[in-house]
Amino acid sequence: MTFIILTIVIPIIAGALLPVWRFGSRTTARAVYVLAATAATCAAAVTSFLRGESFLLLTLADGVTISYGVDRIAVIFAAVFAFSFFIVAIYAPRYIKHEGRDDRFFAFFLLSLGAMMSLSFSSNLVTMYFSFELVTLLSMPLVLHSGTKEANAAALKYLFYSIAGALMGLFGIVVLHPITNAGAFSLGGSLSSTASSAMVCTAVFMCVVGFGAKAGMYPMHGWLPSAHPVAPAPASALLSGIIAKAGVLAVIRVVFYVVGIDAIRGTWTAVTWTVLASITVVMGSMMAYREDILKKRLAYSTVSNISYMMLGLSMLSATGELGAIMHFIAHALAKNALFLSAGSVIYKTGKTKVSELSGIGRRMPVTMGAFTVAALSLIGIPPLLGFTSKWYLCMAGVEEGGALAVIVPAVLIVSALLTAGYLLPVVIKGYFPGKGSAKPDVDEAPVPMVFAAVLFAALSLVTGIFAPVLADFIGGAL
Repeated sequence: MTFIILTIVIPIIAGALLPVWRFGSRTTARAVYVLAATAATCAAAVTSFLRGESFLLLTLADGVTISYGVDRIAVIFAAVFAFSFFIVAIYAPRYIKHEGRDDRFFAFFLLSLGAMMSLSFSSNLVTMYFSFELVTLLSMPLVLHSGTKEANAAALKYLFYSIAGALMGLFGIVVLHPITNAGAFSLGGSLSSTASSAMVCTAVFMCVVGFGAKAGMYPMHGWLPSAHPVAPAPASALLSGIIAKAGVLAVIRVVFYVVGIDAIRGTWTAVTWTVLASITVVMGSMMAYREDILKKRLAYSTVSNISYMMLGLSMLSATGELGAIMHFIAHALAKNALFLSAGSVIYKTGKTKVSELSGIGRRMPVTMGAFTVAALSLIGIPPLLGFTSKWYLCMAGVEEGGALAVIVPAVLIVSALLTAGYLLPVVIKGYFPGKGSAKPDVDEAPVPMVFAAVLFAALSLVTGIFAPVLADFIGGAL
């Protein structure tokens, strides 16, 4: 068995077997088991990249296969996915012990990791679609974990939006499969020269909107603000920082690796895509600005920030794609830190609203320090990675010229101001609560929880400092 299959098989088998072990109250033993499985997945992913493997798993029909392969895009996404799951696995045991149903949560946690690895290493459209649906089905239980009426409703909403979007994407795949090299991924695409332009544009648009549902792009964004407030904080971090990016990866594969950017450049598909992404960037930021529930505010922030990536991709250029992938990494690190920090506050205080957090920074300074660094990265303050990713997105708009040279920077600047408007008040209220503000009688969360949030925040700074090296590595895949 090749290492590329091990990246999928290890977490899926570990997740399926976890309930069999019946860890019960043995939190440490369960934590070691989950960490070992995620670490082994990370190691297998790195080995697959070094060996440059490919693997044909199953032939379903003539030209229809389930197969996997390694290229740099696959490695970038798989590395961020696996590493994030590993760090969240450090954080989650103490938090989920407080929530209950530990075995079920971590079983689906590992199963979701396996599905994300399958998506990352997919080498054609059919495998990608299969993996995309698998991600939805296996991650939905993370949303309904608490079992409340609100959690069940949010999980169903997530399921319906994702499946509806995937079916739209399936329409595009059915159209594109016979007019490309069986939907196989190759940089620049393999579109037949005889393909109908109208059909190609329609197929790509269906894929962008359909897979964009997972990414929270308007008009398919509604599940995000419903799912995050009811999901446990570790699940919220993964849904926002990682799982929602499944839609971004799917769009990259369709546009840049199957169809090719020349086929849709200047068409109504490209224009509509840019408009929808721009609307979502600003709309998500405005909704976050108005929201008092902290996790819901962060959910609307995700709606906005993932559409930064979609906006960059819609410009159909190497610089736009580079900016989108850089922001994928920046957002994953920052949003994981934000949600884990928010989870630590909820864990210690039970408070969920921004208006209730006066003085929390004085009692939980390290946690709020991680929140602050992550917030500054999303706002776009140098030298954090969020600044560099937005810089490339702005440059992509300028390079395109015309209206985009004005619209893209304007959209990003307005969104950055709104981001400051909805994140900095949390920091200010926490550290400078004003006279008469209550000082919560709490202290820091357990060390593993604080460590995970701080590590994500620290990586936002480190990757920002070494952003040129990161950009060079990503650039080699474009």
